Amino acid sequence: MAGILVLLGLAVLAVPVLLIVALVAISGLKRRVADLERQVSQLRVPQAAVVAPEAVAPVPADTGPTLAELVRSPPPRVETPPPVRATTPPPIPPRQAPPPEIPAQPAAALPPRPPRDEPPPRPAKPDVFTVALRAVQRWFTVGNVPVKIGVLVLFAGVAALLKYGADQGWFSLPPELRLAGIAAAALGALVFAWRKRDSNRTFALSLQGGAIGVLLLVVFAAVKIFGVIPAGAAFALSIVLIAGAGMLAVLQDAKSLAVFALLAGFLAPIWLSTGSGNHVALFSYYAVLNAAIVGIAWYRSWRILNLLGFVFTFGIGTAWGLFDYAPEKYASTQPFLALFFVFYLLIPLLFARRQPAGRRDFIDGCLVFGIPLVAFSLQAGLMQGGSFEDSRLPLAFCALGLGVLYAGLSWTLRRRANYDVLAQSYALLAVGFATLSVPLALSAQATACVFALEGAALAWLGLRQSRLLPQLTGAGLQIAAAVAFFIAQVDVASWRETVDATMFANASFMSALLITVAGFASAWAYRARGHGVALVYYLWALAWWLGNGMVEIDTHVAYRAEPDALLAFAALTGWLAAEVHRHRPSTALAWTTLAALASAAPFALWQSEVHQQPFAGHGAWAWLAYAVLGVRSLMCLRDSDHRLAGAAQFVWWLVWPLVASLLLAWLPGHVEGMGGGWQTGLVALPWLVVVALALFRWDWLAAPLGGRFDAWRTPLFSVLFVVLGLWWLVSLFMSGDAHPLPWIPVLNPMELAQLATLVLLLRWWMPEARVLPPSRIVLLSSLAFVWITSVVLHAVHHWGGVPWNDSLVSGSLAQTSLTITWSVLGVLGWVIGSRRGQRMLWLGGAVLMGVVLAKLVFVDRQHLGNLLGIGSFIAYGLLCTVVGYLAPAPPRRVENEEATA
Repeated sequence: MAGILVLLGLAVLAVPVLLIVALVAISGLKRRVADLERQVSQLRVPQAAVVAPEAVAPVPADTGPTLAELVRSPPPRVETPPPVRATTPPPIPPRQAPPPEIPAQPAAALPPRPPRDEPPPRPAKPDVFTVALRAVQRWFTVGNVPVKIGVLVLFAGVAALLKYGADQGWFSLPPELRLAGIAAAALGALVFAWRKRDSNRTFALSLQGGAIGVLLLVVFAAVKIFGVIPAGAAFALSIVLIAGAGMLAVLQDAKSLAVFALLAGFLAPIWLSTGSGNHVALFSYYAVLNAAIVGIAWYRSWRILNLLGFVFTFGIGTAWGLFDYAPEKYASTQPFLALFFVFYLLIPLLFARRQPAGRRDFIDGCLVFGIPLVAFSLQAGLMQGGSFEDSRLPLAFCALGLGVLYAGLSWTLRRRANYDVLAQSYALLAVGFATLSVPLALSAQATACVFALEGAALAWLGLRQSRLLPQLTGAGLQIAAAVAFFIAQVDVASWRETVDATMFANASFMSALLITVAGFASAWAYRARGHGVALVYYLWALAWWLGNGMVEIDTHVAYRAEPDALLAFAALTGWLAAEVHRHRPSTALAWTTLAALASAAPFALWQSEVHQQPFAGHGAWAWLAYAVLGVRSLMCLRDSDHRLAGAAQFVWWLVWPLVASLLLAWLPGHVEGMGGGWQTGLVALPWLVVVALALFRWDWLAAPLGGRFDAWRTPLFSVLFVVLGLWWLVSLFMSGDAHPLPWIPVLNPMELAQLATLVLLLRWWMPEARVLPPSRIVLLSSLAFVWITSVVLHAVHHWGGVPWNDSLVSGSLAQTSLTITWSVLGVLGWVIGSRRGQRMLWLGGAVLMGVVLAKLVFVDRQHLGNLLGIGSFIAYGLLCTVVGYLAPAPPRRVENEEATA
């Protein structure tokens, strides 16, 4: 029954739509018939006027009438000749004159040629289902059909047999036999692949790797799943298989097979681990693997193999150190660390030796610089606790020893040809470790200050002498200063314990400030030379400046005052950057000022979260500082004539309405008796004011940039209306209580702000010709329709006493009110559009009436049991009757000649 009602509803809904379409089609047909009649009347002219006079050849007088005259003259009368006597011979007929010559006519006057026969259209291709059906039919009707059917039946029989055998347990064999069979098949594949290594290399290598992988899996299953062999035997078998894979890789010069063997070798102790925690056996096994890598490096320059060995060896070693190391294991762990360091100290030398003489400057930088840093870090970890806990001198001597080692390697390689890059790298490491040995015996904070200033001086000296090594050393020293600074903080129980009671006048703040100054000095030096590294130094110093300030504020300022202090600190940062930018323009400085101005928005939200509104507590003083320093920053950017000046002022005029909105949103909640509609309307008020100023007093907003800010007018309008649009959509779902004032439709704070938004949008979009494009007319009409609907629902809520919840829309009062309101709007659009000849307005009204009809059929029909539902149907019927009387047809389109007149 419900389906029949739905079908009936759709049929009823289709009637007005079809009537509208028919009316439009009939009006179009009438217009086309009128156009055709006008064209035919223009073509009804004498033939002589159509044929050009100069195109017709002169005809003698005795040649008879022309073709046009013959056409226009009536047919001659046929008269009966008088009777002729039989004695009189018949007269000889005179010689007939030749037929009149038809003059040639121009091409425009000749009738069109009949269309030539076109080839028949190609048949359409069948769809996919038809093709599939034909394929199935062909499979069963073409070829050896019995064989095909027999194979299908046989396949089904074998499948059934296998299933039955599995259910009966016919295929259950001992695990030893199953593993042995798989291993035998893998060994056979390995032998077959070895024999095919020359004829089909790619296939052979892939098959060899797969066969060895299967054998490794067999060993794993034998020890972990079935337990048929002990773990020691499985480990020995794995070593044999991995060593065999490595030998095959070297013999066949197969890098991929070597990589596979290496990965399997490093992962074997993990998947075969018994949980005993024997680190000596583990590192001994890894020592054998790394010795194999060194041996391979003697013959092959496979860099990927070296990197994988380095990553797995020290990665697994680091993981073991984090979870299982204890100070009592130092004696059994230190030799392995030294051995691994020696291995990967030799591998870059062997890699460079294997390179051609002209390419030995291509070094393995990951190992050259990675192994000393990782090994030294692990060495420091090993020395934590035990007898080394109270003294850093052993680690300092270790760093000094590494410096001496790398200095000796650098000196040795300098005496050999084509090892310059490797020698310079070792010299850099020697200087670094020698420098690192100093802070290990001194205070970390003092070391940070010394390193930072020394690094800035070396960077400046390297620029003056155009030498790269001092510049790199200076950068490294500044990084080392940062590391030393953080070490100083980790050495104490907590950060706060290292800070004195006086804000800014403490060792931690001053140390970080010296690192900041060194970074800015380096950035200034590189900026003077136009070097791109200046940006890196600037960002480094800026990060230290911001971090130092935020930590100091977090340490010494109460939580409720933190956003106020950070706002003032951001304004100070932006102003300093703007002042420097005014003298030495830089895009990085301009971006800093822009970011400082924009950071006020999240700080304002933070202030509202902490103390309900931005100006509470110390917020008023912070915003005063932001206002003064912000104006000065904008003036500095204006004087430098930078392109980001407009963006900074653009952000400036977005921050202030946000702050004012947060203040006004807080105000109604602290005034007794003010309804929620006041808060909703006041939130939009600052944005509406800025939009009005931008529309009518643009010069007020353009200061201090003036005319240069005109390019940002459209983006500013766009962002402002996006904010207002989001507010507008959200406010539609607010109840809008105007207490203590009575609620009056439209004349209440919330709906007045909504209407003001639409009016300002119309004013912004309205061109000088006062004619809006159709797309904007449709959009504004839709927004107005939504707003009127919202006004009706709010009236139902406030005047009808219906609660503002989901039950509001489902009630009969709301539905009847919407039906009548929409019907009135549709009738107005229909009638006014017809009377004024505005076809789009007429169609809009017609569509709206169709929507109302659909609403009556699908929604309002459930309310037919009460007077409101009946009234909605009656009202719609009456209004449609009025429309049928006043504007039964759509307006005619304006003719082209009338439009151009």
